[in-house]
Amino acid sequence: MGVTGHVPLPKELRRRFWRLIAAGASTDAAARAVGVDRRTGRTWFGEAGGMPPMSLAEPKGRYLSFAEREEIALDRAAGLGIREIARRLGRSPSTISRELARGCLNRRPRGRYRASLAQARADARARRPKPAKLVGHPRLRDWVADKLERLQWSPEQITRRLRLEFPDDESMRISPEAIYQSLYVQGRGALRRELTVCLRTGRALRKPRRRADGRRERIKDKVMISERPAEVDDRAVPGHWEGDLVIGTNGKTAVGTLVERSTRFVLLLHCPRGLTPRPCATPSPTRSPPCRPRSAAR
Repeated sequence: MGVTGHVPLPKELRRRFWRLIAAGASTDAAARAVGVDRRTGRTWFGEAGGMPPMSLAEPKGRYLSFAEREEIALDRAAGLGIREIARRLGRSPSTISRELARGCLNRRPRGRYRASLAQARADARARRPKPAKLVGHPRLRDWVADKLERLQWSPEQITRRLRLEFPDDESMRISPEAIYQSLYVQGRGALRRELTVCLRTGRALRKPRRRADGRRERIKDKVMISERPAEVDDRAVPGHWEGDLVIGTNGKTAVGTLVERSTRFVLLLHCPRGLTPRPCATPSPTRSPPCRPRSAAR
């Protein structure tokens, strides 16, 4: 930034990368958006096990963020005083004063405040050499590894079971996220990476829940249950059918269900072709209406 044309910090740049991943962007798209090579983005994704590292967590409100430091740099370059800057940011004047008074930490030899340098110094001060809990606790590590490998328990099950098995031993406690990170995140390898195959998913990398190019809408022209008329809900008038669809493995098989709302009479419709463009059944004029997943036939 001349104070304006700075290059983003590596840590802030990675935060932007993970924000895009959380918003549903693919790894390559997120890498392009932040201006790094796609191989770099894939490396970040792989090293972190598919989820943003805790070290890149967004700054809490207690501490100045990178955006706030940029505002301080701009306002200071414009000649604004400490109290005016504090008022604009909603911070205490003493906070701004201490930030500017750190001298050699946050200023270059020319004496001008630099947001990028200030943020780098703040990150360095906040960094703690805090090892993973499983690294320094062999008994807990062996117990967790045994339940993963021998019983194939999920990290959530392990966390709850520890409280039952060791109710008076607070050292035998660990969160599910800490177990996942020990499995997936390089550099926190308290557990063998091979144990990932013992998880329910069996994935070598974690996957964000939402992806823009992920799950597609499978049901066309569906009618939601919330849209059905009131007379269907009270079940006073017979003749209203509610349809649903039970899908088998990989969508290869499916069963349609039809329930008459008043009498609770149930019809099952076999769909041997699964999710294909063809209808699962060809109803005759005297039969019930065709199944419409998650709908209410009116």
